[in-house]
Amino acid sequence: MVTVLGDLSPGDRARVQTVRCAPAVRRRLLEMGLLPGTELRVVRRAPLGDPIEIRLRGYSLSLRKSEASGVTVTPLSTATATNAPASAPLPAE
Repeated sequence: MVTVLGDLSPGDRARVQTVRCAPAVRRRLLEMGLLPGTELRVVRRAPLGDPIEIRLRGYSLSLRKSEASGVTVTPLSTATATNAPASAPLPAE
């Protein structure tokens, strides 16, 4: 299932498919590492939904809704994300 980055909720993980924005914005997003195939996680949204903070390649990036709507992604379950922490067993009582 393919969706746009702006539709994801905090905590969701996804893999970038395409970046389709204005040429200058697209170039800048690609330069910052938002490349096809890159995994990311939505950290939080501002109270009115703009901007959205994502975490990718070891750093945080904030995007406007208009920029995020130009990025198509494939949502991932936490089990398929490559850098998702393994769940530790609960300690015995």
